[in-house]
Amino acid sequence: MAAEHQPVLLDAALAALALRPDGVYVDATFGRGGHTAAILDRLGPGGRVIAFDQDPDAERHAQALAATDTRFVFVRASFADMADALAARAIHDVDGVLFDLGVSSPQFDVAERGFSFRHAGPLDMRMNPEAGTPLSDWLARASHGEIARVIKTLGEEPMAGRIAAAILDARAEGRLTDTAALAAVIKRAIPARVAAGKRVHPATRTFQAFRMHVNDELGALDAGLAAGLSALAPGGRIAVISFHSLEDRRVKRFFRHQARPPQPELPMAPAIEPALRLVGKPATANEAELAANPRARSAIMRVAERTAADEVAP
Repeated sequence: MAAEHQPVLLDAALAALALRPDGVYVDATFGRGGHTAAILDRLGPGGRVIAFDQDPDAERHAQALAATDTRFVFVRASFADMADALAARAIHDVDGVLFDLGVSSPQFDVAERGFSFRHAGPLDMRMNPEAGTPLSDWLARASHGEIARVIKTLGEEPMAGRIAAAILDARAEGRLTDTAALAAVIKRAIPARVAAGKRVHPATRTFQAFRMHVNDELGALDAGLAAGLSALAPGGRIAVISFHSLEDRRVKRFFRHQARPPQPELPMAPAIEPALRLVGKPATANEAELAANPRARSAIMRVAERTAADEVAP
């Protein structure tokens, strides 16, 4: 049975957006709608929320909300496509954009989605099961080097080479039948003395790496951040909740580049004005939230405010 999804850093996110009753806000990752519902609760009749998600289960929840609240608009798309989707709806100068980059609890808990090693499910891992390439297809043709590189770079797994070799052996023997079988292969590839020192399941880093690769999560994040910044009106806020160091470093680098742009070397050249102002320190879950929602333990939120200056080129 899927656990109820609890939005992470909810109060901190609402405060970070500095909500205005008549404001227009984008929830870039609708999920099960926890953040969206809380934002709508704080808006007046003139406020609006435009939410994005490519997951069909998220769409079903969003349709139910849209049927009861005319201030809410749902777009079945990745936030990577936010710029075109907002332009198509003539939506400009929004007052806030929120990203929650975590995988929602039901996605982990439903075996059929193939995200978790805790259940025997298909080797899929696509956020949008109607598009892209499932993990099984990629694993069927990827080389040892390709598999090891993904595990190493996206999972930061020191045993990447050994795990990739074990996966190729299992593939040749027809043992990559489902997520449970893949997790068992990964577990056996890691020496017992190494696995004994891990606080999490030995397959955790590899599953995370495969999910990020299948969905090009870092590429989508780059596109989403750029689109979110472009959509903001001066004074609007962008808040990003990350759960992985690779994601957080990406967000931190993007914010800093826009807040402290490199200046031209020529002394007479005009200064480049920052497009963002950093707001506060990164936020994490407090003890009360961690006790109620352990999935918040790795969450970190960064916030920035749009200035009137143009975006800085990458």
